[in-house]
Amino acid sequence: MGILSWIVFGALAGWLASIIMGKNASMGAFANIAAGIAGALLGGFLLSFVGIGGVSGFNIQSIVVAIAGACLLLFIIDRFKK
Repeated sequence: MGILSWIVFGALAGWLASIIMGKNASMGAFANIAAGIAGALLGGFLLSFVGIGGVSGFNIQSIVVAIAGACLLLFIIDRFKK
């Protein structure tokens, strides 16, 4: 995927993860993109240990992996803030 695809992918995944985690009102567009991209990397990294494919393009499986990774990332950040 190109840089523009990663930005769109990260924005979508980060936005959906922020809605799921109840953080949508406190996060802006840049934070959603960063959370989505970092979540995709984290989710793909964790799934590589189990042998399941991670982020492999702009498809449903990759979006689910990125959303799950972003939710985990937002959860961890929330715990460190408290």
